[in-house]
Amino acid sequence: MNYIKYIEDNTIRCEASGRGGGIEINLSPLLSKYEQDFRMTAYQNYLGGGMLGAIQSDQNFNPEDLSEVDQTLVEAITEELKKYLHNMTNHVGDEWEEATFEENQSRPVSAY
Repeated sequence: MNYIKYIEDNTIRCEASGRGGGIEINLSPLLSKYEQDFRMTAYQNYLGGGMLGAIQSDQNFNPEDLSEVDQTLVEAITEELKKYLHNMTNHVGDEWEEATFEENQSRPVSAY
């Protein structure tokens, strides 16, 4: 599955910048066998000094209520959505503020 294309085609809202932000996607087309609206978000806080916090995610459903196959799919999309947001907010080419996804995920979520 092409996760990037799916994310781009199913984005509900996106507010991302060099100071963090968030993205929300619709998962209902993938989970249509369930009678529910499925949404997922990824978000990132600004820590200060040009640094962004670790990217977090959330959804409006309990993944444990899904089949194992669907749980695995949701886990994969969660990781790809976080990476997608990282690519949108990372300061590429800035020697002081650029960070790999792994480096970014080792940071705290919030400065407070």
